[in-house]
Formats: sequence, C-alpha cells, structure tokens
Amino acid sequence: MSAQPNTPTRMHVVDGFAGAVGHTPLIRLRRASAATGCEILGKAEFMQPGGSVKDRAGLGIIEDAERRGQLTPGEPGIVVEGTAGNTGIGLTLVANARGYKAIIVVPRTQSREKLDFLRMIGADLRLVDPKPLRDPGHYVNFSRAIAEDLAAKGERVIWANQFGNLANAAAHEATTGIEIWEQTGGRIDAFTCACGTGGTLAGVGRALKARDPKVRIVLADPMGSGLYSWIKTGEVKAEGNSITEGIGQATAAPGNLEHGRDYIDDAVQVTDPVALEQVFDLQQHEGISVGGSAGVNVAAAIAVARQMGPGHTIVTILCDGGARYQSKLFNPEFLREKGLPVPPWLA
Repeated sequence: MSAQPNTPTRMHVVDGFAGAVGHTPLIRLRRASAATGCEILGKAEFMQPGGSVKDRAGLGIIEDAERRGQLTPGEPGIVVEGTAGNTGIGLTLVANARGYKAIIVVPRTQSREKLDFLRMIGADLRLVDPKPLRDPGHYVNFSRAIAEDLAAKGERVIWANQFGNLANAAAHEATTGIEIWEQTGGRIDAFTCACGTGGTLAGVGRALKARDPKVRIVLADPMGSGLYSWIKTGEVKAEGNSITEGIGQATAAPGNLEHGRDYIDDAVQVTDPVALEQVFDLQQHEGISVGGSAGVNVAAAIAVARQMGPGHTIVTILCDGGARYQSKLFNPEFLREKGLPVPPWLA
C-alpha cells in the first residue's frame, strides 16, 4: 500500500473561552467496568478550559443574563456569586472573556488550591467563615447581600445564584445531556452524579429522559448531605459528614434540583473511604486524576451497575481534577487526621 501524501489538515478552531466549553470525551473506566460486567463511562469534565464541570454552569448563567439584558459584553458589569470554588472559577473566566468583574465569596475552609486559582485569575475573592444556611453570613447569603448593595448603588450587576438559577440546569440540558446521548449512540441505561446545586443531574436527567424515559437517573450523595433522604423519603435529613467540597452540605433541596425531581429515579449514598478508594484507584491504575466528587460519582456508578446487573451502560461525571485537592485528598497528614485511607504511593 502506497504511503499517504503529507497534506495539511484543517485544525478545529473554536471562538474564545466560550467556544472551548463542552464536548468533553467519555472515558471508559476499565477497572470499574471489569468489576461489574457493565460499561461504566466517565464524562471528562476535568478537561474543560476552567478545569471543571462548573464551566458549563458559569457560561450558561452569564449568557442567560446577557439574553435578558442584565449584562452586555464589553460594557461594565459585575458578576457576584457564593461558591465552594469551581463555579467561581468558571464565572470568573467567562467574566474575564466578556469584560466583566467577578466578586466571588467562598468559605475559607475550601482547598487552598482553589482559593489560589481564583486569586490568580483575577477574582475579587471574599473569604467567609462557614455558617449554616439560615445565617446571613453563609457564603450564599453574603454574596446576595453584596449584589443587592451594588445594585442599590446603580451598578450593573447580577447575582449568579447557581443554586436557584434555572439557567444552570438548562445549560446541562442543552449541552451535557445531549453530548452523553450522542456519544453513547443512545445506548445508555443509567446516569448518576452528585449534587451541589443539582444543575448537572437535573439538566442531564431531563435531556436523557426526553430521549428515552427508561434511562435511570440516580442521585449520588456523600454522607453529611440530606439529599439521599430527600429522594428516598421526601425529607431532607443528613447523617454523618464528608470531606468532599461543593457537595455533601445540603440541608435543603436547591431550586435546580427541585425542578428536576420528577426525572430522578433513585439515590445512592457513598462514604468518604469508598469515594477515596475510587479516586486513588483511578489515579494509580488508569492515569486519571480526579477530585473527591468524581470519586463519589464513580462509586455510585459501580453501585448502580451492581444493582442493574451485567451488560448495562452507566455514565457519570468526572467533575474536576485531583490537583485542586492536593492539600487535602493527597495530603497524608490531613487524611490520617480524618481517619481516612492514604494512597499507597504516599504512605
């Protein structure tokens, strides 16, 4: 067979940050698949330009505000949000690309890596002490107060409100869910992921159920969160605690999740040791470095696969990369202090 001529190929070029968001690959998780006899696939959201699944929500929320005339690209505007970190990163990067300022309120207990990254990309970072949701000092309430104060002063500002802003779930319905359907060729039996805002689960659930009502949508919940109980009993009741960030804090069902309740079939509860087993296993044996939320998701996908039996396809979300949690998940002192397993290569 003759050699092919060396002809130039046209590169796939996207338009700026917004054009780079989405279209992440599905990765077959070999060990989880082999252990269950199912195809367990992880959507590689750690490959987003801002490093997490929250880039989709950040872009969707800001584009929705622009459609409503609340912000105009290239003109002064302010985006305010309270976040565990990743949504703040996505919002700040989109704001930078559009010419806005971002004020991001974060509990000071979040990983040092996320806080440093927010400062690095130019967010006006405001750290607050952890407070219960009913307290005015809670990071969500604090961010809303900042936005209201700026609006009263005549600033063009939006409070992103990722928990209640339905543009969050809409972004996943329009992108993530459709991508998963197309990437699997419609051969998907279940989807599972953890919830902070509920936007990913609700949006993907709506998109998949619209195409095949038989697809099972399963909420993955760490200890310390009341959403497992909410799905099972209708009551938000938390037990235990978790070191995961951005999930595992729910004392009420967020608005995005409430609007997606009809699409959720079941829930699975995952402990920190079980989640960390998946985090460490993926890194050591498959070269995939992810954070704690992805560990919860993969553990839940394995549990769902075992419930359904061999031969099924289960998709989950690999939310962000492990480097954002180096000082916690990959810190032997931190893990031992919490009574949690240490990855063997660090022990």
